[in-house]
Formats: sequence, C-alpha cells, structure tokens
Amino acid sequence: MRKLLITTLTLLAMGNLMAQETLNTVVNTLKERIKLSGYGQVGYTYDDAVEPNNSFDVKRAILMVDGKITDKWSCYFMCNFADATKLLELYTDYHIMPGLSARMGQFKTPYTFENQLSLSTVELINCYAQATNCLAGVTNADKLIVGNGGRDIGLMIYGDLFKKLVTYKLAVMNGQGINVKDKNNQKDVIGYLMLNPTKWLSIGGSFIAGTGHAMAQAEEAGIVVGQNYSRNRWSAGAILTGSRASLRTEYLSGKDNGVRRSGMYATGCVQLIPKLEMIASVDYFDHGRIGNQQANYVAGLQYWFYPKCRLQAQYTRQEPKGAEGSNLIQTQIQVRF
Repeated sequence: MRKLLITTLTLLAMGNLMAQETLNTVVNTLKERIKLSGYGQVGYTYDDAVEPNNSFDVKRAILMVDGKITDKWSCYFMCNFADATKLLELYTDYHIMPGLSARMGQFKTPYTFENQLSLSTVELINCYAQATNCLAGVTNADKLIVGNGGRDIGLMIYGDLFKKLVTYKLAVMNGQGINVKDKNNQKDVIGYLMLNPTKWLSIGGSFIAGTGHAMAQAEEAGIVVGQNYSRNRWSAGAILTGSRASLRTEYLSGKDNGVRRSGMYATGCVQLIPKLEMIASVDYFDHGRIGNQQANYVAGLQYWFYPKCRLQAQYTRQEPKGAEGSNLIQTQIQVRF
C-alpha cells in the first residue's frame, strides 16, 4: 500500500512538472510570436464655430495585435474601442524576397505621405490636413464616401529597393472603405513611390485611379446616390528630417466626374529643448464648390513625458473664404504601450 501511494505521488508530481513545462513552452512561444500594443488619446476641444463649443472627449482607444506565423508570414489586427467599436485593420503579410512583400486584407490605402502616418506619431491633434482628410477618405469631408480612416480592402505588393533608395507600394482595392464589400465591379489601382536620396530628404508621390459608388448626392458633380462615378487622385511632395527639426509638405488633387478638388499643406516640428517640441502647420483646401475654400493655420507645443507618450496643446485659426473666421483650441494627452 505504501509503495502504491509513493508511486502515485511520484506520477502526479511528474505529471505536474510536464504540464508546467508544456505551459511554459506555450507561454514563451506566444510571447515570441504575438506582440500586443495600443494607445489612447483623450482631450479637450473649444471651437467657437459650432454649438456647443467645448467638450472633453475620448478620441481614440486603439488595440493592436501583431502575430508572427513564420519568419516570412505574419498577420496584424487593429481595432478602435472609442465611441463605437470598429475594426480598422486586419491583414496578412508575406515576405516573398528582399524588396518584395505582399499584403492582403484591410489596411491603409497607400495614397499621400500623411495617410501612411500613425495618429500616435502625427503632429496635429486634428488628424491630418484638410486635403488628406477629404481626398484620402480619412473623415466624412468627402460626402460621396463614408469616412474610413483612409483604409480599404484589397491586395498590395510593396518593398524597399537599392538599399532603401526607393520605397514603393502598388495596390488593387475595392474603393468602398472599411468593413463593407465592394458596391461595383470596378477596383481602384493605387500607387505610391518615394525616393530617399539622402538620410534627410525624401521626395515622391502617389495616385488613385478608380471608380467610386456614391453614398450621397453631389449636385455640383452631377452625382446621385448609388451612381458609379470616376474618382481619380494624385499627390506629390517632400519630407525633410533633421536631428532637431522636420518638415513635411505635399500637394494633393482629386477629380470626381470632372469636378476638381485640390489642396496643399506644410507641417513642421522643431525641438526647443529635450522632449519639448514646437509644431506649426498651414494648409489650404478647395472643395471644388464656389465659395468653399478654407485655410487653416496651426501653432502648438507637444511634450514627450515618456517614450511614445505626450501632452499636446494647439491653436488653429480657421479661415473659410467669404465667411467669418473661427478659433479652435485643443489639448490632448496620449499614452501608449
């Protein structure tokens, strides 16, 4: 009886050890292959052009999961839990060879420099420039499509060539935005090309050639709800990056059924002292309708109190053509892990 008890206890101990080793192996494998990250942005906004004119708000609550399947194959998931839960990105990448990778799923369209930037790094609290927000479909500024954060569903090849002298992206996408199927049989072709001749200078451009499916009416373009219409875009610009200062500038233009919209922006950042930066930006956008042009002038500060975490304060003067100007004051705190 005693021998049986000892044998049973020994077997149980060995089983526990094996289970613990298996659990440790699984945990270590997950730690090596799955990376969790995220960030939150909350702030206060005063805008004397709207009523009510001031409010605290939760702008974003982002969770990202980056999974490594093999050395060449990975997947990515990104969701925003602020306001209403929304799937932003879900795609898989495969590294075919040096300088050539493929991506399939839902991700940012490779149009404009700004749209490639994460909102956890971009300088402006109010997202991007007017032209980027509208022509890249970041917000609802383009009423013909639903604001989709500059993202779409499709297939893309991309990579860096000649020791990163050239960066390219070429995609075929629905053109309808996120979380919905295509509503016509035409696909958008989107291209992005960046030349990096030096460490401090990058120049390039991008384009969209496609057919949209109208989600609203646009009388100036003769477009009604449900109509398919030609939607083309292009952009060109430069990025200068120094040790204590940077400047990004771009010109964007789009044409919907013959109605042209265009704009430009220049956004700069200068380090005043370690961790404290001054931000300045100017952007102008012509919506393609008579009397619907606006210039924005932004000045502000941001303080990086911890890696990837910052406190921002910005003032924007909004000057619509033919109308009274308005003032926008914003503060925002960002925490990221």
